[in-house]
Amino acid sequence: MGNEAIARGIIEAGCTLAASYPGTPASEILPAVAAFAQETGVSIHAEWSVNEKVAYETALANSMAGRRSAVSMKQVGLNVASDPFLRSAYLGVKGGFMIISADDPGPHSSQTEQDSRFFAMFAKVPVLDPSSPREAKDMVGKAFELSEKYELPVMLRPTTRVCHARQTVALSPPEILDRPARFEKNPGRWCATPQYVRELHRQLNDKIARIAMEPDFAPVFTPGDGSFPGVGIIASGVVFAHAWDLLEDLGLGGRVDLYQVTMPYPLNRDFIRRLEAQYQRLLVLEETYPVMELQLKSDKVQGRLTQTIPGEGELTPEVVGRILEKFLGRAETPGAAPPGGGVRPTLCAGCGHRAAFYAIKEAFPGGIFPGDIGCYTLGMNLGAVDTCHCMGAGISQAAGFYHAYAAGGGEIPAIVAAIGDSTFFHAGVPALMNAVMHRARFIMVILDNATTAMTGLQPTPEAGVNAMGQPAQPLYLADLVRACGVKFLRECDPYDIPALMSLLQEAHRYCRTPEGGVAVVIARHPCMLDKKAYERQPVYEMCVTEDCTGCRHCLDEFECPALILNEGTEQVVIDGVRCVGCGVCSHVCPGGAIEARRRE
Repeated sequence: MGNEAIARGIIEAGCTLAASYPGTPASEILPAVAAFAQETGVSIHAEWSVNEKVAYETALANSMAGRRSAVSMKQVGLNVASDPFLRSAYLGVKGGFMIISADDPGPHSSQTEQDSRFFAMFAKVPVLDPSSPREAKDMVGKAFELSEKYELPVMLRPTTRVCHARQTVALSPPEILDRPARFEKNPGRWCATPQYVRELHRQLNDKIARIAMEPDFAPVFTPGDGSFPGVGIIASGVVFAHAWDLLEDLGLGGRVDLYQVTMPYPLNRDFIRRLEAQYQRLLVLEETYPVMELQLKSDKVQGRLTQTIPGEGELTPEVVGRILEKFLGRAETPGAAPPGGGVRPTLCAGCGHRAAFYAIKEAFPGGIFPGDIGCYTLGMNLGAVDTCHCMGAGISQAAGFYHAYAAGGGEIPAIVAAIGDSTFFHAGVPALMNAVMHRARFIMVILDNATTAMTGLQPTPEAGVNAMGQPAQPLYLADLVRACGVKFLRECDPYDIPALMSLLQEAHRYCRTPEGGVAVVIARHPCMLDKKAYERQPVYEMCVTEDCTGCRHCLDEFECPALILNEGTEQVVIDGVRCVGCGVCSHVCPGGAIEARRRE
């Protein structure tokens, strides 16, 4: 897989520290680094950091000590790491330092479809854009070499289609770099105050100008046969792979000039001059922003700025095919009908989050429910998540809602923020401290499933295990919550819906007392994707009795995928394949028609 290929490149290039925070489509990189390190006997420190900023700064320090380092994240994770990212471009590095920012055009599983190449151009950091898993692996070594030559961070920017594609990739033995850690003190550089920054910025501009003349990173040219004089196509990333295949399918392979840009920023200066001198019409294919197009600055160019290419969405082969046909004057192939809506995503059968959301909604019918990023965002289906912004924002927004209503007069509704355990470690602690300090009054429910479920079951800091599978010092949610100044803290298994509802009401009463503040409830139940956790819990035989009236309450308000309406009888039935026998739905039916019988 593309992510595994990148990881193999990291090991083969002699990297000694890799840090990450999980996020699709980049999640598989760090586990593969750990697996390849163990397989090859390479010594490397690999860690799941609590967030992307911490991961970046940890890897950066290893580079400042002269050793090769890598940090990986998804594109919105780069937002979290943006502070050290921009600063490190000015200060530079010593050992090769590579940032892997995996973009998600579409988007398939992200809040935005932002383009990390734009961020690289903003920071003045060179960026490499692979078109396949094999190319991504090859670019890792080149990124480290370029980084060390110019003492500058270098970004590798795969997209979902590269990260999750599969390809045969040649393996090489790891390079063993005999580099002891050696940090050379230089306050004018590593502690640069404003008096030094202008000179560092001048040096950065000089580095970027020289990198733009590097012949090894000039676009790769596939000449046409003269069938389309004065016409050229420029592509980067996986869109280049699509364009290559589509031109072959159209019978145009080798007939039109085609350039693959492997380093879209800084764009090679000789290449820019060549395009201006030799072509009358140019098509730029890139995802997702007009990074190359803006650097070309020519009225000969067609792309996103000319609306030849859609301003949003993934450039799939179908989209690229229509663009190429129109640009090259070919008859357009009738497009296939767009896919149907399908079944909307929902929480897994037996998920403790579903029970927690049901209890929250039932306890506070008129409440406001700020949410957060994770599996539990799907609580919106249950009417128990009203906002979803970015990691940790649910807590801050809960405080904001409280202050808005408190200052606006009138009754303050119940405000219940929901956040996952991994997300709380990532970005929830500062938000909770701020809310407590400013005397906000709301309920915060930590949905603790003992893992980072949405991105592949990576361990949280409470698990007491590191990315290499070795014992680590566990950090406990309850200790952190108390350290943030919270006075009301309770824990409950969300499977016991009546008990959780009672705790939520108790928390609400505390918020309303004169000494009240933020009340925290930890709803703790392991993720059902963890087979060991599933084996440890009681399993029930579930059945629906004849008392079922077909009221749809369990279907609409609980939305377990194992509950299905029999269209013939208009009664609910249980899908025995999907049902995990958790027994929770027996608390949900208003008529008591769902029964749970303990299985021996």
